[in-house]
Amino acid sequence: MSLYARYSALLDGILDQLEQAGSIPAGLARHAVAVEPPRDPSHGDLATNAAMVLAKGAGTNPRALAAILLPALQALPDVTSVEVAGPGFINIRLTEQAWRDELVTMLGDGERYGLSSVGNDERVNVEYVSANPTGPMHMGHCRGAVVGDALARLLEAAGFRVTKEYYVNDAGSQVDTLARSAHLRYREALGEDIGEIPEGFYPGDYLVPVGAALAAEFGDRFAGQPETEWLALFKQKTVAEMIKLIRHDLALLDIHHDIFASEAELQASGKVDEAMANLRAKDLVYEGELERPKSLDPHDEWEATSLTLFKSSQFGDDQDRPMKKSDGSWTYFGADAAYHLQKAEEADHLVNIWGADHAGTVKRVQAAVKALTDGRVDLDVKLVQMVRLFRAGEPIKMSKRAGNFVTLADVVREVGKDVVRFMMLTKRADTMLDFDFAKVVEASKDNPVFYVQYAHARICSLQRKAGEAGISLDAPADLGLLDAEELGLVKLAAQYPRVVEGAALAHEPHRVAFYLYDLAAALHALWNRGNDDTSRRFLLENQPDLSRARLELARGIGQIIRNGLGLMGVEAAEEMR
Repeated sequence: MSLYARYSALLDGILDQLEQAGSIPAGLARHAVAVEPPRDPSHGDLATNAAMVLAKGAGTNPRALAAILLPALQALPDVTSVEVAGPGFINIRLTEQAWRDELVTMLGDGERYGLSSVGNDERVNVEYVSANPTGPMHMGHCRGAVVGDALARLLEAAGFRVTKEYYVNDAGSQVDTLARSAHLRYREALGEDIGEIPEGFYPGDYLVPVGAALAAEFGDRFAGQPETEWLALFKQKTVAEMIKLIRHDLALLDIHHDIFASEAELQASGKVDEAMANLRAKDLVYEGELERPKSLDPHDEWEATSLTLFKSSQFGDDQDRPMKKSDGSWTYFGADAAYHLQKAEEADHLVNIWGADHAGTVKRVQAAVKALTDGRVDLDVKLVQMVRLFRAGEPIKMSKRAGNFVTLADVVREVGKDVVRFMMLTKRADTMLDFDFAKVVEASKDNPVFYVQYAHARICSLQRKAGEAGISLDAPADLGLLDAEELGLVKLAAQYPRVVEGAALAHEPHRVAFYLYDLAAALHALWNRGNDDTSRRFLLENQPDLSRARLELARGIGQIIRNGLGLMGVEAAEEMR
């Protein structure tokens, strides 16, 4: 158990004792009680908001409740002092031995350090990427793919059971266009001169091998036939090939989904009818007309149409939403609601990673999930902003429709999987991200990928140099030789389990990248002190005992960096080339 978790449990035990003694009322809600590092390190090692959070329920003021807590906190192991600050925050100082013991825990737990059971084995479905199956992955898909995959890893580390899902939109008009584009390439493979690819078709060369495969399988059977004879078959065959291509491209980033769910199969299974019946039974759908759009000019014509509407406004949406068109076909929202019901049948929580262009549909889908599951399942939607591509400061323009987009595969081949994955997490998902091919491979502090990897590589080089210097790492290290500055690095490293839990619960994997950059910066600062004072170096050949203590410190930091990079899907570099 990590230090923060241990003191949280100790505080919980104190509150139990105070309840039993009648010093505070029983049954106070403690979910918001936290033990965390104080904002200002000079205030102490730990801080708790317990008095602030519980005072109202206890019928007292925070400082008075803090005074009740102080004696019991002061009696905890390794506590040297406890102080009440401001309106009722409690600051705690620990012995240096407490931090030495935490370093031992880091080293002993190894890869397990930072794992948590906060998820309580609850089931989470994370749906991400879900790009239309009309071509290879491009950089427009990359960020959502990495954010979703890193979040899935985080949730698993926090004790959730995770299903990683990709929704294949294979029931829309874009798939008809894909099949027609493949048919052109099929005719081309048979020797026909198809000329310029018509406007509105997919012009990419990635359909050339698909056309060739269709020609090899069917010969000229469908060359001159009307599309009623081949459209459904070509859709099936071409979508299957696109999914293979998508799986291959995602695998380059070490991304592998558990489920590829088909929209066409969903509709054919009657799931949409089931969702509609669910809502009808609750009197949540009706036949009606949409309001005239406010964006329309008063002079523009508007013809109201009778539609089947879902009462999404009862669940926080701006207005009711159509589920079925006047011609009896399902709206995209109708199918989407049914799809979320399908996911909810196997999950306690749903998380969708969507592009920012889907912002307008968030409320209606959340409303549908709440209505269909009677509030049992929650849906969190994380919107991911675009990635702008640059090369040495010059913007790169791309257009999927024109066939001149930058593919994910090309980017991974040029800069590597680890660089791509790390960079996609260096900003909050809901803010724009710039990806410059020159800067992401730059060896500088301004490049977070390099900066964190360099910290780990430095630690690995220390271990190699220690062996060359004849300093055995097998001999026990006297951690009492570590000074206050060195223990300060342990204190920062000890926050890692809290970062993992917080990032998992908030569904924000970028927090891990931010934390690793700060930890790397602290390691580099400690390393650089040896430039001015050689006695401050990690490795001193004439002082093997001190060197062993500092090497154990470096080894612990290296373990944290590896663990954090692993959650991001990034391998830790052992040397920089």
